[in-house]
Amino acid sequence: LRARGKKVIGGTQYTDRLENDRSFGQEELRRHGVRILHYQEFTEFSVAIEYVRQHPGKYVIKPSGGIQDFKQLIFVGNEDDGSDVIRVLRAYERTWGDDIKIFQLQKRVTGVEISIAAFFNGSKFLMPINVTFEHKKLFPGELGVSTGEMGTSMFWTNRSPIFEATLRKMEGTLAQEGYVGCIDINCIVNGNGIYPLEFTCRFGYPQVSIQRAGIIDPISTVLIGIAHGRDFAIRTKRGFQVGALVVVPPFPYEDLPTFQAFSENAVIVFKKESREGVHVQDIQLVNGEWLITGSMGIALVITGTGSTMRDAQKQMYSRIQNVLIPNMYYRTDIGDRWTEDSDKLWAWGYL
Repeated sequence: LRARGKKVIGGTQYTDRLENDRSFGQEELRRHGVRILHYQEFTEFSVAIEYVRQHPGKYVIKPSGGIQDFKQLIFVGNEDDGSDVIRVLRAYERTWGDDIKIFQLQKRVTGVEISIAAFFNGSKFLMPINVTFEHKKLFPGELGVSTGEMGTSMFWTNRSPIFEATLRKMEGTLAQEGYVGCIDINCIVNGNGIYPLEFTCRFGYPQVSIQRAGIIDPISTVLIGIAHGRDFAIRTKRGFQVGALVVVPPFPYEDLPTFQAFSENAVIVFKKESREGVHVQDIQLVNGEWLITGSMGIALVITGTGSTMRDAQKQMYSRIQNVLIPNMYYRTDIGDRWTEDSDKLWAWGYL
């Protein structure tokens, strides 16, 4: 499309590889002077198991390539000797051995998980920066299977030490590539440093819906400006934005019989007529009613904004309470981590 003169918001071969090839992404960060966590790449489970035996410690198992979309395959080890990682590697070899062609063992560190996102207009980053806190597990308290994302809290800022230490260093390369769109880097930070984990070189979901809640101008106006390479400041709200997925069975799995039995064509009912902050996902309109379609049970993303995190949460959960869907579920703690996380981030000098 670009070769035909079209204005495109989207990836390039380079940025696609940053996201899909974990090792390439890490080495590009290293090449740009960004500190990264030690990792090893493997194509054989037996070799990885022997590596953990020889180098005991806590590791994170991260499949690479297309299989990385199965977020439930990411395993975060807790045992100091790596014995839990070895057990999971053995299980993956028996059950996923034909599908997982390449994977990483990344050294695990503790700290605050935080993402930095910014819009790139083909030559430079636009301000402000979007700082996000993802909630990836299915259940409150970060329990259960990894879903990709169950909700996110965020705010916008013109100053971010984490941005300067990571994405800013790649600005020249992204300009050479002609990348246009949103790019996000997920990190673990602590008192010892900033450790980038992975790129998202596209719109994040449900991140983009929550970003829209914080952007003052129509999103179409913003995207047209970005696509045309304009240099402008994105007008955003002060305070915080939060968003949560509202889902039904079989989420987070793709199980068509379960979907058909519990969720297909389920009607979404609103107690009040307001649709403010409601973003449709796998929904069809039939005779004026919203019905759930698809196969995974992703119904809605509902957002809230406020001058404080608590105000944003209150608005979001009030909007969720206005929705009635049979068998619906969602996380009840999106944004709760902010109280503790913000104290740590201030103490470490990242806010």
